[in-house]
Amino acid sequence: VLRDDFRQPPGDVVVAAGEPAVLECVPPRGHPEPSVSWKKNGVRVSDKDGRLTIRGGKLMVASTHKSDAGVYVCVATNVVGERDSEPAELVVF
Repeated sequence: VLRDDFRQPPGDVVVAAGEPAVLECVPPRGHPEPSVSWKKNGVRVSDKDGRLTIRGGKLMVASTHKSDAGVYVCVATNVVGERDSEPAELVVF
């Protein structure tokens, strides 16, 4: 089972360059419990970049760069399939 509705979709975030940013997402209810990943401008985000951490649905950027700005989507995945959240914009000024 994977429901359609995100319990908490990400919201837009505005930060100054160099500040940390957190995009929060609580995935839809599902069985098994869905895992969360993120896409930025349609491309899956890797937490291999040391500044990025994905933990419990949150995407945390330790120190934002101008290049982090973009449109982010929270992706919930389990064996049934995957659901994309509404997009959220990260603005870095």
